[in-house]
Amino acid sequence: MTIPDDEWLPGWATTAPQPGDSLLLFSGHDILKPAEGWLVPASEHLLEELSEEMVSLGTLGRQSVFVTEGQKHILPELELVSLRDALLMAEDAPAGLLSTGAQVWQWWRDHRYCGRCGEQTQVHDRERAKWCEACQIPWYPRLAPCVIVVIRKADRLLLAKSSRVKRHFYSLIAGFVEPGESLEEAVVREVKEETGMDVANVRYYASQPWPFPHQLMVGFFADYAGGELKLQEDELADADWFMPNSMPPVPPSTTIAGRLIHAMGRQIRGDGDRQ
Repeated sequence: MTIPDDEWLPGWATTAPQPGDSLLLFSGHDILKPAEGWLVPASEHLLEELSEEMVSLGTLGRQSVFVTEGQKHILPELELVSLRDALLMAEDAPAGLLSTGAQVWQWWRDHRYCGRCGEQTQVHDRERAKWCEACQIPWYPRLAPCVIVVIRKADRLLLAKSSRVKRHFYSLIAGFVEPGESLEEAVVREVKEETGMDVANVRYYASQPWPFPHQLMVGFFADYAGGELKLQEDELADADWFMPNSMPPVPPSTTIAGRLIHAMGRQIRGDGDRQ
């Protein structure tokens, strides 16, 4: 069953799941997926069997959704699907729900203890946070802002292949934002570091949460402004300029990279139509 993102409402509650609610089950970095859809009905028996805590994610329709750890031996009929494969390869994957679930569950496990004093944390009674009573500080889910950019040069756009990722996709230049840096400054720096080139006219396009483990991808358009292509080899295995009608395989439109590439392609073709 496909779950439209517009039916998924992120939220937070301190209540426990009840029979009839829905569970998003992780096993390590993999999702325990039923034959249809991505959520498992929370039966009374299953709630008794699962030993991990369960964390509120929001609602789907009128059902509350919780995330927790599942055990394959308890639910042998479920398929193990990696989170990355779900977001990159599965057309019916509810990206917003899966991303929220992965990031919330990562936060929940990472902050069982206070990072300042080491005391065990408690659930905050009013917001999504872990609370250290000794330090009187909350620990919120982490977000790491990253920029990702599609660069245009006349009727071509730059596509690059990562030296770290083994998938066959060509994608875009991306990187983490440094302290004291604006998003636009991060775009200029990352492009220079990874390709040796300068860009100008940096402009925002869209954003997307990306749960590996807690990134917020902020997408930009930029125009080539000079320099020769010289790859940072520990980041990029290959890069080149491509016309929109002759591109290599690129990420799907469920990703911010895919949407940026296709949007720039439409823009270039539209400019060509007017000439």
